[in-house]
Amino acid sequence: MAAELRAKLADWAAGALADPAVRLLPRESLHVTLCFLGSVPERRIPEIEAVLDALEPRAVPLAPAPRLAAKPPSRPRFFALELSSQPATALQAELSAALSERGLYEPEQRPYWPHLTLAKVRGERGKRRPQRVGIEPPELPEGLVRTFDSVRVALYRSILRPTGAEYIPLATRDLPR
Repeated sequence: MAAELRAKLADWAAGALADPAVRLLPRESLHVTLCFLGSVPERRIPEIEAVLDALEPRAVPLAPAPRLAAKPPSRPRFFALELSSQPATALQAELSAALSERGLYEPEQRPYWPHLTLAKVRGERGKRRPQRVGIEPPELPEGLVRTFDSVRVALYRSILRPTGAEYIPLATRDLPR
């Protein structure tokens, strides 16, 4: 997703998700996960790069739902922009197969859910459950409810910090627009 769109989404979310229990993700962290690899030895990163390099470049349009999703709805842990995209689902399946064939990924049992997490809900002090939030999942403004193209596939290293994860790109494959 282009930096301009990430900035618009982050700026909108700052107002729409204003609640003391909600922690917004930094705009540079906004991304759509295709395959969560977990911990992979650094020596295997070139294999992942080879998988990315072998992907056929293609447009991957993403169509956002008009309202954010709160997951789970009863006591959300996070707020996400649901995305409809058959090309993203096909790309995820291709990537999943290529990575699992090399023993780099264990495919999930649940169906792929394309989404972009905008905010997480802080946990209750001393407990694992999320705090209660005083907001309903908001509707996106008209200008943001439009199909946009994904701009690249990337392998990120996730460094967990008290303020949230920091994502560092290790390998990328640009997609045509």
